Amino acid sequence: MIANDLLQKYNNPVPRYTSYPPANFFSEEFTQTEFRKALTESNQHSPQNISFYFHIPFCLRMCYFCGCNSYGIKNDHIIHDYIQALKTEIKTMVSHLDTNRPISQIHYGGGTPNAIPVEYLQEINEILFSTFLTIEKPEIAIECNPAYLTFEQMDGLKKAGFKRFSLGIQDFDPEVLKAVNREEPGMQVNEIMAYLKNGDPEVAINLDFIYGLPKQNAKSFVKAIEKAIELRPDRMVTFSYAHVPWVSKIQKKLEKHGLPESDEKMKMFENAFDLLLKSGYHAIGFDHFALENDELTQAYANKELHRNFQGYCTRRTTGQVYALGVTAISQLNTVYAQNTKSIDEYIQLAGNGEIPTIKGYKLNDDQIIIRDVITELMCNEQVVWSEIGTRFGKTGEEIKNTIKYDLPRLKEFEADGIIQVSDEKITVSAEGLIFIRNVAASFDPLLTSTTKTFSKSV
Repeated sequence: MIANDLLQKYNNPVPRYTSYPPANFFSEEFTQTEFRKALTESNQHSPQNISFYFHIPFCLRMCYFCGCNSYGIKNDHIIHDYIQALKTEIKTMVSHLDTNRPISQIHYGGGTPNAIPVEYLQEINEILFSTFLTIEKPEIAIECNPAYLTFEQMDGLKKAGFKRFSLGIQDFDPEVLKAVNREEPGMQVNEIMAYLKNGDPEVAINLDFIYGLPKQNAKSFVKAIEKAIELRPDRMVTFSYAHVPWVSKIQKKLEKHGLPESDEKMKMFENAFDLLLKSGYHAIGFDHFALENDELTQAYANKELHRNFQGYCTRRTTGQVYALGVTAISQLNTVYAQNTKSIDEYIQLAGNGEIPTIKGYKLNDDQIIIRDVITELMCNEQVVWSEIGTRFGKTGEEIKNTIKYDLPRLKEFEADGIIQVSDEKITVSAEGLIFIRNVAASFDPLLTSTTKTFSKSV
């Protein structure tokens, strides 16, 4: 049980650190020319593997909790035009890449990727598979709303080469789903899982849940997790709902139902966390869970986890991320670049062979080191200063001098039972996982003076 005084002390707005610097530091002064140069230079950087991300922004119905860049489908023509522009963007981006580099990941997010005809997804994947080789057992993943899955569509997704399916369950309670404007699954989830796997040992399934939504409480959320455990997916994710109506105005609609208080939300997290561990799942970070034989579990045990905007991955499947589609964010070794948020502008620019970058960020040498430190902390729950130093040809002390190393602040975390501190390393305690973003923020010199806004840590 997390002490209430710690919750009150540390439940502050801090970055999620899916990237460093966070996306709200990106600048519109970053140009298409700079990104083209970065694409070419990325061929000489590590990791050499390629990870493609495709943003499919369309939804048949808008969920009120969504903070993603999503759009209601107005007509079939817009989907067709969007996919054609996406294909042209692939061609433009690939012209800058060394096609001898292998693909390690392909990930489709949204929006709702399975809200569009599956033939489009097959066509995109075929372009990639005919252009690049892949590593052994690449991660080919797609986020799906189970409300739209049919046997015919699942056949099409498997034909397209998808091997990992993330099913956005969010909650099993019809009242919760109704409050957030989300449809119930169109068939039983166990039936969906069985059909997707269907004797193929390489197919893996994630079930995603959100806690902190209207009409949820600690008792009801445990029931949802208990039902999920009975289904035995390979992985589960329990996302903390981030209420940021200044970013996503649609979230204002949830306020009429009311949102759980922080202490109730904390009970949801704690109860689900304990239940999943007792049921044979291993905690990956503070919100992902995987079975014993899952590659994420093995990577965590070997301290070889990594993460990007798409979530946790392993060092084996890690690649520089080349992101396509409206609002998509590429994550290269030295640069972040985000596409325009306007679908019409995206279709025009990408369709004409331009790179539709609207903003981005070029990291300096120190920020590349800070990113590595924060990523190591967020993924592997420790920072060994000499190991980070070895990667960059520096000593551990030089790494400490590069980041915002505040020993009194770290000692305060230690006194509160969140971390253990020594000269050689920092280790996050099991009890401190929920506050790992606070520890990461203590290393971040950009937060010394900023007006940027973030969601609360819990």
